[in-house]
Amino acid sequence: MTEHTHKQFDNEMEAIRSGVLSMGGLAETQLSRAIMLLEDEQNNAILDQVGADEQLINRMQVDMDQQCSQIIAKRQPAAIDLRMILTVTKIVNDLERIGDETKKVAYKANEASGHRRLAQMRSFDVARSADRARNMLQLSLDAFARLDAMAAAQVIDLDEELDAAFSATMRQLISYMMEDPRTITPALEIVFMAKSIERIGDHAKNIAEAVVQVVKGKDVRHA
Repeated sequence: MTEHTHKQFDNEMEAIRSGVLSMGGLAETQLSRAIMLLEDEQNNAILDQVGADEQLINRMQVDMDQQCSQIIAKRQPAAIDLRMILTVTKIVNDLERIGDETKKVAYKANEASGHRRLAQMRSFDVARSADRARNMLQLSLDAFARLDAMAAAQVIDLDEELDAAFSATMRQLISYMMEDPRTITPALEIVFMAKSIERIGDHAKNIAEAVVQVVKGKDVRHA
């Protein structure tokens, strides 16, 4: 490669790294809006914004995939550069899935209504889990920005806490449904929200695992 070509390649690599962080920032914003809906479900303006965020995230995914494909076709990267490009495609896919799950949480929060105790559970327990998932996403994106494998490993550990919170929520909801069948419908709505939040945590963990892979060259997904 000539010096000029090297600079172009470096600029293209920086563009996809910046694209990941922009897409991740939008996913964080979208999740923050969904948390607001968990705390105050009757807010159609925020609901519309969450839907618009999801559409924009989808478009960003398509653009990022095209950029990565073009770099591979034109530059034929190898070693760590190729590993970075493949990692970017994985992370972009996880961010798109986070956008989908966040939209589900927001729409369920907007529809959910019913027993007062369940409303409190949605506003506090489920919202707290969503905030944990948002923190995991933020930490995983920060680990990617700094290519920090140690920070990424911490995110992987946090996923266990989110899974435990989901299990606790499920046990509590089952107890409510057994005590009072009238709570079954609103309880199921909360189950769907809690499961989407748990999946958001899984996708944040996937991003962290991808960071470890690009830094260490080691696949830790099933370690």
